Amino acid sequence: MHPLDRMNMSEQELVNQEVHNAYEAIKAGGIILYPTDTVWGIGCDATNTEAIKKIYALKQREETKSMIVLVNGDRMMWSVFKDVPETAWQILDLSEKPTTLVLDNPKNVADNIIAPDNTLGVRIVKEPFCYKLMERMKRPLVSTSANISGMPTPTQFKEIDHHILDGVDYVVNLHREKVAAKPSAIIKLGNDMTVKVIRP
Repeated sequence: MHPLDRMNMSEQELVNQEVHNAYEAIKAGGIILYPTDTVWGIGCDATNTEAIKKIYALKQREETKSMIVLVNGDRMMWSVFKDVPETAWQILDLSEKPTTLVLDNPKNVADNIIAPDNTLGVRIVKEPFCYKLMERMKRPLVSTSANISGMPTPTQFKEIDHHILDGVDYVVNLHREKVAAKPSAIIKLGNDMTVKVIRP
């Protein structure tokens, strides 16, 4: 079932309008502030080096601290990684909450989003806005929490710093009242079958 099928027509129209607005900003090389399946995120096209630089600058974050990407399904996952360990699919099947996997040897993304050890965090999302936006982009979406580096991660829209709000090219007008539970779990999987839980 497509994630939008669970919504009524007016909700679908609102999501579609916001997807259009966000897509136009991203297509122009901009960065957006948007709701994810966890906390609010700052994002851009994961293949656009210059847009990713804007996010690092806005967050006042060192470029050695990599960000993650969102994908909207298996096909996009395979477009970003040469090898996806079988363990990865097993973890995703069994996970009861949003889970970010850190995998080796990413491809087809900007170099400045890849960690120094040649890994990249990725999460498959079915949240309707994110899903539909990536369907339109046909590319993965950068995701990093909507805070200045070192400051607390906002759990809802009203906690987001004005510096972040003023610094993005588009703010998505959805889920402004929603309170996020917490960020996703993070599990690092090596192609050598090693498994390390970074954030439970």
